[in-house]
Amino acid sequence: MKMGEIEDGEADHITADIQGQKCALVCESLHGTTNDKDYGPRMSALFKNPVCKVYRFQTVDSKWMLVREQMAESTLSFTIPKQLITLHIQEDSRRIQELKDLGELSPHWDNLRREVITRYDQVIRSYQENLEELDKLTGPSFKPSCSKAQKYLEFIPINLHTQRMRVTCPRKTDAFYDIITVGAPAAHFQGFKSGGLQRLLGRYENEKKSYSTAYQCIYYSPEQTARARDVLGTLSELQPLIGSLADRLLQAAQQRCAHALRDTLKSLAEKTEQFVHALKDELVKSALLALHAARPGYVSKTQTQTPPLQTRAPQMPSHPGQTVTEPDAVVCNNVAGAQTPTKEEPPPPAGPLERQDSIPHHKEYDEEEWDRVWANVAKSLNCVIALVDKLQEQDNNNQESTPDQALADVITSHNPTGEWREQLSPLVASLKECVTEVGDRAQKSMTFVLLQEAVCSIPQGLFLQQRRDVVFSQALSALACGFVMRLYAGLEDKGFLQQLHLVGLVAQFESLLSTYSEEIGMLEDMETGISDLHRVTFRITEAKSDDPADLQPVVSGRRDHYTVEVPLPQQSFQMIPPELREGKPLQVYPVLFNVGINEQQTIAERFGDISLQERINQRNFEILDGYFKTLSDKVPSECLPCFQTQMDVKELLETLGQNVVTKKRKNVEILWLAGTICRRLNGIRFTSCKSAKDRTSMSVTLEQCALLRDEHQLNKDYFIRALDCMRRACV
Repeated sequence: MKMGEIEDGEADHITADIQGQKCALVCESLHGTTNDKDYGPRMSALFKNPVCKVYRFQTVDSKWMLVREQMAESTLSFTIPKQLITLHIQEDSRRIQELKDLGELSPHWDNLRREVITRYDQVIRSYQENLEELDKLTGPSFKPSCSKAQKYLEFIPINLHTQRMRVTCPRKTDAFYDIITVGAPAAHFQGFKSGGLQRLLGRYENEKKSYSTAYQCIYYSPEQTARARDVLGTLSELQPLIGSLADRLLQAAQQRCAHALRDTLKSLAEKTEQFVHALKDELVKSALLALHAARPGYVSKTQTQTPPLQTRAPQMPSHPGQTVTEPDAVVCNNVAGAQTPTKEEPPPPAGPLERQDSIPHHKEYDEEEWDRVWANVAKSLNCVIALVDKLQEQDNNNQESTPDQALADVITSHNPTGEWREQLSPLVASLKECVTEVGDRAQKSMTFVLLQEAVCSIPQGLFLQQRRDVVFSQALSALACGFVMRLYAGLEDKGFLQQLHLVGLVAQFESLLSTYSEEIGMLEDMETGISDLHRVTFRITEAKSDDPADLQPVVSGRRDHYTVEVPLPQQSFQMIPPELREGKPLQVYPVLFNVGINEQQTIAERFGDISLQERINQRNFEILDGYFKTLSDKVPSECLPCFQTQMDVKELLETLGQNVVTKKRKNVEILWLAGTICRRLNGIRFTSCKSAKDRTSMSVTLEQCALLRDEHQLNKDYFIRALDCMRRACV
């Protein structure tokens, strides 16, 4: 047997003739280099310290198959958590600045704001300490289970490894099967005495309602606070983009480039409409009123008899000589002449003008003012569109009426290049001012919503956020590792790449945790962590170079949405479809199935409660079933891989659906069906238990032998021998 393809390393045991041997281990190689056939030279930047074992087993037709197992560590175990911690620090620092930018508040609210800022500062310092300790680490690229209770490693997944089984059979193309093994994503350092995230978050929502009364806050539901974060995220994304597009529009006008002017205006209109639509929300409007009530000297409507028109705070002029106006309806006058939009003037103010914040103080709040200010953005955009249309129409008429080049030159000399820009500038400036004003008000109102949420949740809310950050970090590290491995494996598979950009991939997490004692808390953490992965999208980018540092995935975003950019070497990048090269966001559909298999699960099933496991399996079956229906509608069946077993995915799903509602002890059929469906759908497979050791290795080896039997005709007399051999050889 030629062993040239085995890595360099110490061979603990080699035999040329395995007949009569109980274990068919041919070669074991420890701490070698990744083999090009398994991972490729580029992936050595992401996968380290491989361990390889090679076996030979007999098939039903008395032939011999060569089976190669390769397990490796992943550098993503540390690089992804460190990036996430950095993003958390930046996000919480921005939150502190936004709270400070709320302006003057009443003494009651100002004290609460100080307390919340203090809490955020404590979280930031804790995360900075974690980051400093992680930067000091050297050595293996994984966290062993004996370190799971160390605080500075709490963001790092336990025992994250990749495993690939490559099968070589006579006269057949090599086949390989990947699986990611990882300890259950959970807050092991914080412990599970009070349960895990799923239980703690439910209890926290109930307590938050009572705290809102005690602190004189408005109770906002999780959906409303999530909406507030969405609005803030939209503002931070669209507001600078609108400003940039407005500047590009003026540049195109100065160059009198009709094509660039038209394209830029189209982009500007789209982004401005998205901006306006995002702020058309009753939550923003009601939060503005709540913020006004938190200002010093607030006077309620029942406490004042001042006529509404006299209580409106006039807006100060933005430049000398401008008429003092209110932000009422913008009117485009004389578009062709490019006059600045004018606004209806209110009655003279009752007293001397003083500079006001965007929401007036010491006044009765005009609830309709927000509608007018918000509508001014759309009206300002319409003014810009109308003028651009007018300018282009005039330009077209001039070109048609002056075919003679000499005459055209004369006309052009009387229409200097900057004339379009001069006409557009006042309208574009007005649009940017309206966007800034609306954005400032909306940002303050949504920040006040989140301030009230933080006040009602002190200190439990921030503690739960830290726990959720820890669990999510572990889950995302595993997902990123699996996505990268699956992507590299499918770069030459056109069907897989089509599926990737049309629908996305399913990521199936198999959990072997019991529903007894502290493992209930682990499962509750894991459920929330895996569910939170739906907030993640992936993008494929072209690496700057083949340097290992340039091939590391990069995480960006904030807690409500993250993007993981996966750089590919230039040669690989050119192989993928244009949709992927253009940076289209790629969806991942995480699903979790749990079946406890140890002796503690026996106790739970006889004397305890397994409703958590049943609910998880039923809920995630619905997600998996929905994914398959979407996939069937958008991707031809030819894009999916072929297997020897005849049962199709639809039948497998029907059987899985029956099993998740069947009362049966330790129903491992659920795990087998879910794993089989995942492989049939080009998905990413994960297996977990408490520490990704004993139970995980038993599951992985059983799955591998089942694949050899079902897909590669492993002789039935060799099944138990192969299983024993792989388990005895487990590292």
